[in-house]
Amino acid sequence: MIEIPSDLNPALVPLAFLLGNWEGAGVADFPGAEKCNFGQEVTFTHDGRDFLEYTSHSWVLDGEGKKVAPLETESGYWRIDKDRKVEIVMIRDGGVAEVWYGELADQKPQIDLATDAVARTAAAGPYTGGKRLYGYVNSDLMWVGEKATPEVPLRPYMSAHLKKVVDPREWAKDIKDLPDDGIAFFK
Repeated sequence: MIEIPSDLNPALVPLAFLLGNWEGAGVADFPGAEKCNFGQEVTFTHDGRDFLEYTSHSWVLDGEGKKVAPLETESGYWRIDKDRKVEIVMIRDGGVAEVWYGELADQKPQIDLATDAVARTAAAGPYTGGKRLYGYVNSDLMWVGEKATPEVPLRPYMSAHLKKVVDPREWAKDIKDLPDDGIAFFK
């Protein structure tokens, strides 16, 4: 179920399905890098202004699902206009700044994006652009990313399946008159 916070800027209601903390796993595979499974934590928050704040942390997972090493961190700001056009500014820990444009699909929570501008520091690896598709499917957030470099044409490189993480304190605040010991609640 998608909840719309009462203090959400009205312009962001179409993006409300993104709000919250998400965790899951995916696969990364691109020429020149070792294919790996990765874990990911994504957060979309708002403060009443006309954008969502986005952060993502991912890390390489070993065969048992344990964190091995950081993979990628990115953060940015997502906006949407009255015509369902989405724009994002994003910074990656690898020295890349991007501007993304796309559109929220009609009648479904799916966003198709492509880079419009890419700036790289001298230390950044080769990268010329990308595409991403985000979708809210059966209460989960799924995404697939494509990227291009001067040597490799645009192709899929990462995808993940994320589940919403709910803090139990959120549930507890809705329970009125819960006894201190919790046992009396079940009597």
